[in-house]
Amino acid sequence: MIPFSPPRIDDKIIAEVVDTLKSGWITTGPKTKLFEKKLTGYCGCKATVAVSSATAGLELVLRWFGIKEGDEVIVPAYTYCATANVVIHCGAKPIMVDVNQDDFCISIEAIEKAITPRTKAIIPVDIAGLPCDYDRINQLVCLNKIKALFKANTPEQEMLGRILVLSDAAHSVGAWYKNKRTGVLTDVSVFSFHAVKNLTTAEGGAIALNLPEPFDNQALYQYFCTYMLHGQSKDALAKMQKGAWRYDVIDAGYKANMTDILASIGLVELERYDSDTLIKRKHIFDVYQKAFASCKWAELPHFEDENRTSSYHVYLLRIKNINETQRDEIIQRIFDNDVSVNVHFQPLPLLSAYKNRGYKMSDYPIAFDNYQREISLPVYYDLTDEMLQQIIQAVKKSVEEVLS
Repeated sequence: MIPFSPPRIDDKIIAEVVDTLKSGWITTGPKTKLFEKKLTGYCGCKATVAVSSATAGLELVLRWFGIKEGDEVIVPAYTYCATANVVIHCGAKPIMVDVNQDDFCISIEAIEKAITPRTKAIIPVDIAGLPCDYDRINQLVCLNKIKALFKANTPEQEMLGRILVLSDAAHSVGAWYKNKRTGVLTDVSVFSFHAVKNLTTAEGGAIALNLPEPFDNQALYQYFCTYMLHGQSKDALAKMQKGAWRYDVIDAGYKANMTDILASIGLVELERYDSDTLIKRKHIFDVYQKAFASCKWAELPHFEDENRTSSYHVYLLRIKNINETQRDEIIQRIFDNDVSVNVHFQPLPLLSAYKNRGYKMSDYPIAFDNYQREISLPVYYDLTDEMLQQIIQAVKKSVEEVLS
């Protein structure tokens, strides 16, 4: 069976993890701090905070910005549940909007229609690694008529003076938009380094800070380092210095720090990301594109255009003119041919947690149409060309059997 997305674990990663274990320092320490600095240099953002997950990063930012009960945060209906879950954790209401037909990204026209005086943030999602149109989103929140609707309730909101744009860039580390990398495309971006991501630390994530003046992004970095460690004024590394055992707790914070064991994996992955990982993933995408281009039933994914280059995270193949039942039958037949595939994602209104909150799938027709025809194909470093041909043949055979 060809798996869907196993992580790349080789001798370089094993050696770096062993080095960390032998160092005697396995929680947040020098390797985590080095990983943060290298991420900042890679993205070009103003500061980077390594955290335990992208989910934790999103929630920390929302809570820092003062998102609370009565507030609204706009999210796409087509995303993983974490994007909306963090809004609910803060007591606010996720306002779902539809997505674009071609690229799965959040519809900017739908965003504009959804903005109210309660809107405090927008969370665009870079589905499959393709950045959203951030220039248009950034311009939208800065329009005078939109800023006039904004009601600031906290000093942070007053300082920004508009809706916060918080990019869910879980899929898109290393992607490009108008000659800039993700991480610098809007106010704050959050990456995921989960086991199935292009760049993994097993579990983990990062907050890329890029807030405009008068915000001090370095001061915010220090704030988040404290806030994600129960509000404790010193981390374990600082407390180990001579006579520095005493600390304070300045707020009832969270436990969301990355560890040096995880960061050691990330250091290896980041070093070879552009020169090796992304090249291999692009090759896989190109092989799929060439193989399915002649299939009349195939709707090929949008992962490059004049302004954007994907991180090649997920290959979103759609089958023309089918329904959800047919798609599921195709998937089963692919599995029967010893190939693992997936679906990214079930739109939020299909999930009980959101269906029970009153969200209706019928309100998001494009999201549902994309979903019911989508099959995610394997993309990972250790896929050989022989394995790719097996996947392609399994997909073609399965689709043609169902459509015949």
